[in-house]
Amino acid sequence: MTVANRPPRTPRSTKSAAPAQDDHNGFERIALLLQGGGALGAYQAGAYQALEEGGITPNWIAGISIGAINAALIAGNAPGERVAMLRRFWEMVTDPPFEPAFEWIRMFAREGDRQHKLVNQFSAGQALIKGAPKFFEPRFPPPHFWSPGAVGATSFYDTSPLKQTLLQLVDFDRLNSGETRFAVGAVNIASGNFAYFDNESGATRITPEHVMASGALPPGFPPVEIDGQFYWDGGLVSNTPLQWILEQQDLDTLAFQVDLWNARGDIPKDMAEVEVRQKEILYSSRTRAATARARDRQRLRGALKRILAKLPENFGQEEDVELLSKATERRSLNVVQLIYRARKYEGASKDYDFSRLMMEEHWASGYEDAKRALGHPEIFHRPRNAEAFASYDFGQG
Repeated sequence: MTVANRPPRTPRSTKSAAPAQDDHNGFERIALLLQGGGALGAYQAGAYQALEEGGITPNWIAGISIGAINAALIAGNAPGERVAMLRRFWEMVTDPPFEPAFEWIRMFAREGDRQHKLVNQFSAGQALIKGAPKFFEPRFPPPHFWSPGAVGATSFYDTSPLKQTLLQLVDFDRLNSGETRFAVGAVNIASGNFAYFDNESGATRITPEHVMASGALPPGFPPVEIDGQFYWDGGLVSNTPLQWILEQQDLDTLAFQVDLWNARGDIPKDMAEVEVRQKEILYSSRTRAATARARDRQRLRGALKRILAKLPENFGQEEDVELLSKATERRSLNVVQLIYRARKYEGASKDYDFSRLMMEEHWASGYEDAKRALGHPEIFHRPRNAEAFASYDFGQG
């Protein structure tokens, strides 16, 4: 496995005041949940850098789409190498700039939102035409010229470069060792059912194909075959792994949920803004639903516990009462939401703008947002309310 030789360049590394993991008040599970969002995934990489500097070492990591790729880069490397590998991936898949031109582009983009938007639109157009290096490349001829059933007939891009990139940057032996619980979500095309590929089961060895299946968003990317079944991007059904995490085991959990789409936004004023808002609502709505469901579950557990406490000692039906009592065992859940909030100059193409300029901006935003969250010590304290649940969002706007 190739190891990056230099530390990440952006942003400047400064240690957070967060406590070390041993001081996290006994949370049994430190979960990192990574949503899908294409090129916006650099935000997750920046957020992880801040978490690692703050002493946060997740023991459960789950991802969807680009979140699955970032999750594999984290779980498939040693803690001291993870940020460097994330950095290497994001530098590999964003166009390496000709330095003088890159500096001119930076200065032009700083002139105002209108100029920055022009740069972004040009960069996204380049990705549509050329693809992203070491990630995906356009098919030639296009899919409409292929015979039905042929490998190139169902997608506009070929993602085979991604497999080689994953093999280069991810130690799949480490990822499958169980050192870190790891899972990625995908959709079975034939059944329409959602599936998680989990390194805990023992029956499944996670391979590059499992990670690629989670990010196989049609019609851009082709389906991925695993054990005779074909899969598409898990974001088609659910773009957040929170529900999966909570369904696995009842554990006291501190969850960092890194979302790339903001549920809140302005009323669109033109068709371009309609497209942006549609994507944000589509991919963020399930995140809100999963968080609300987690809160409701905690409330129901508390209500049931209070009802059982009122039963007389000789109520009978001991087995039923014992079963219900187990369901009321108090488990604490803190959800720290890190949500990317796009700038005004970013349009509907923000998830496929694989320019170095925007990668740097997304990374820096994730770093600063996570660092801000870690500056709030309450996230490390178990909630004292009846639901034993707390959700935090320290974002701006």
